[in-house]
Amino acid sequence: MFTSWRVVAWNGRPAEMSESRKVWLWSAALALGCSLVVVVLFSASEYQWHWDSIWQRRELIARGWVATALISLAALVLSIVFALLLMAGQRSRVLPMCLFARGVVEIVRGTPLLVQLLVGYYIVANQLHLNARAPVGIVILALFEGAYLAEIFRGALESIGASQLEAARAVGFDRRQTWRFVILPQAMRRALPGTAGQLVSLVKDSSLLSVIAVDELTHVVQAANAAAYTGLEGFVPLMLLYLALTLPLSWWARRLEARFKYET
Repeated sequence: MFTSWRVVAWNGRPAEMSESRKVWLWSAALALGCSLVVVVLFSASEYQWHWDSIWQRRELIARGWVATALISLAALVLSIVFALLLMAGQRSRVLPMCLFARGVVEIVRGTPLLVQLLVGYYIVANQLHLNARAPVGIVILALFEGAYLAEIFRGALESIGASQLEAARAVGFDRRQTWRFVILPQAMRRALPGTAGQLVSLVKDSSLLSVIAVDELTHVVQAANAAAYTGLEGFVPLMLLYLALTLPLSWWARRLEARFKYET
């Protein structure tokens, strides 16, 4: 979509616009359009907005945003670890390990995250006398996202054709070189779009940690709305603050996709 855009240089000749500039211009145009729509909707709404009550609690909301960023970062790293372990387990030749990993993936993917959080904290964690809400929520969230990432990674690896392995052996690559120069570059390129989407979903799914009273952004905004006796004022900054987390992650994923596309 962006490759057809051109700019005119000072000498009058058309010059290709860089990919990053195209993305930033498109993002700016999209943000401007959404802002205009929001302004029109706000002006046409009969709801009486009271922004001063939410503004007085800006420091509380800012702390909730920082907590969400830290929770998302910890769950992101842990989910990749879980994904690699589950993927390796499913590809294992040891039947019990393969069945266990496959069962975990199917159970986690087949049940809602909300149910997993409630059961994981109020039943499993309480039986183990684990009362730290944030660490338990991070582990459950990471396991949930890791199950999806495991399938993305497994599909990317298994999509590498046998002809690629035969070609690697034909040029004299050993097993380590085959993984480094043939399998991993192609698998990472194929897994990046799905992985990026899943990591963005992880940031948004962290809002469900509010059901176990973790002081992340959504829980803090709900508390601020209740204390200020407001209905909708807190959810507008809530949306913008989540976008501040997810948009840079999407941009970084696009840069990685472009880099690996060039290398392969």
